[in-house]
Amino acid sequence: MFGRKKNPADGKTAGGKGALAWDPAIEEPVVKKSICTGEATVGFVNRATGRYRDIRKVTTPTEIEFFCQEVGIKDGKIKTIY
Repeated sequence: MFGRKKNPADGKTAGGKGALAWDPAIEEPVVKKSICTGEATVGFVNRATGRYRDIRKVTTPTEIEFFCQEVGIKDGKIKTIY
């Protein structure tokens, strides 16, 4: 009940260390920003359906860089959606 939320993709707890489970052929890593508040989250967008899968909230550019390192892409190559 009060434990860490499990990631259904790989069964590991959210916030755990290690690479994230995702398929580059199906999903694309993105930063999603709110138009009103400016709040930013990182996650994946399904290329076929456009559905967004949220991973975590980010507050600094350093956290976005860390996400890029986790998924194995260059920082300048991540797309921002609104």
